[in-house]
Order: sequence, then C-alpha cells, then structure tokens
Amino acid sequence: MKWLVSLLGAGLVMAALRDVFHTLWHPTRHGALSRHVMAALWKLSQRLPFRKRAAGLAGPLAMVTVVAMWAGAVVVGWALIYWPHLPESFSFATGLEPDEHHGPVDALYISLVTVATLGLGDIAPTEPWLRIVAPLEALVGFALLTATVSWVLEIYPALGRRRAVALRLSQLQRNDPGPPQLDSSLGARILDGLAERLAAVSVDLLQYAESYYFHEGYDRTSLAASILYADELAERGRSARNPEVRLAAALLTTALADLAAVLDERFLHCGGTPRDTFRAYATDHGRNGG
Repeated sequence: MKWLVSLLGAGLVMAALRDVFHTLWHPTRHGALSRHVMAALWKLSQRLPFRKRAAGLAGPLAMVTVVAMWAGAVVVGWALIYWPHLPESFSFATGLEPDEHHGPVDALYISLVTVATLGLGDIAPTEPWLRIVAPLEALVGFALLTATVSWVLEIYPALGRRRAVALRLSQLQRNDPGPPQLDSSLGARILDGLAERLAAVSVDLLQYAESYYFHEGYDRTSLAASILYADELAERGRSARNPEVRLAAALLTTALADLAAVLDERFLHCGGTPRDTFRAYATDHGRNGG
C-alpha cells in the first residue's frame, strides 16, 4: 500500500511535467491540460455579465491558474511520495517527536520546503533513494520557475506582433487607399507586408496557442476587429491591373486562408469559408464581425 501511494504521487508529478513540456516545448500538440484550462476560463468570461472586463482578465488569470496547477500537482505529488515513508525514513531535528510528524500535512510541508529550495533541515530523508528523490524535487521546482518566466517571455512578444498587425490594418482602414494607390508598386508592397505579418501571426497561434485567450481592450490593436479589412484589401488587389499587386494579393489571400484554418481548427470549430471564420473570431472576441 505504501508503494501504491508513492507511485500515485510519481504519476501526478509526471502528469504535471508532461503538461509543462507540451505547453512550452511541444506546443503544436493538441490536448495539453493547460490549453483546456485556459479555454474553459475564456468561455466562462464570455458568460459573465461584465464580459469585457472579464475577457480582459481571462488570459493573465488563466496563465496564473495554469502555473498554480503545475506547482500544486508537483507539491502534492511529491508529498504523496514522502507520506507513506514517514517517520521511519526521515531524521528529525532535536525537539521534534517523529511520532507526531507522520501525517499528510507533514509530508506536504517537506514537499513545499524542498520544492522552494529552502533546505530548512528540520526534517530530512535518511533512506538512500529518498535522499536522491528530494534533490530532484528541488531541481524540478527551479525548472518550473524557469519555465514560468520563459512562458511569459514567449507569450507577450507574440501578443505584440499580433497587435502591431492589427494597428497597421487599422491605420490602412482609416486612410483607405483608393484604386490608383492600391494598383501600384506601393500597393504591392503593402499587401505583401500584410501577408508576411499575418503568416507570423499564424505561427504564433500555433506555437503559443494561449495567446488567443488574451482580449484586446483597444479596438485599433484588435486583430479580430480588423482582419476582415485585410480580406477586403486582398479581394480588391486580385482585380488590379498591376501584376505585382495581383501576386501580392494572392499571397495575402493565402495567408488569410492559413490564418483562418488555424483559428478554425484550434479554437473556433465553426467550419465554412475564411470570412465565416473571421466573423466568428470577431464575435468570440466581442467585436463587430462585419
């Protein structure tokens, strides 16, 4: 029975580490637990009466929740490993009675002290295999802290790239180029630049899918609010006389189709044309779908 509890704890630790791996280092894989947690919190924010404020908090709050879930699973998992072997496999500092420190709270205390690398030394493992397992928990704790910082540093640049594309589209829409301006070398460069930036957004959504659940409080930096204008520009460019513009428009159309495929496959599941997907994207982010 002792080893069964310890194995259960080891399984819990492995499940947490597996989720960290698939979230940070193998993010294109479907089914990571963190992804489901973030999607659930996003859907919950859509149902609250103060939807806009809740949606703005959904992404950051979901990240905090996921990190807390990882840390909690690691701490509880290692506590389950220690608990069946208390107190006989541990040494206790002077003044501590071993018979009074063998419950789940004590195991949780040992796990918390170890994962935080505090090393208080009042309760220490004496069994050889436990003396190896305990430092491993400290290493996992350090790795978890590093992973959390790396996750934040990866997500926010991806958000910045997406917001920059949205702002560029908003600027173009406010200075809507007419047919003579669009049907020129400058128009071709504009359309080609948009295609390149939207390709980067597609990659970001594949690599950092959690970035989808961050709501933009400002319409001009919301891709959901401006993406249909990019589709309109591509349609206008395809009928241009300048062959460079037609090629750039074709590239932009392809980039939009790729982005719609990512949005539909990973988040919206609505089917239909790219324009239908973009309308659903706008609705999901509380914007006017056009």
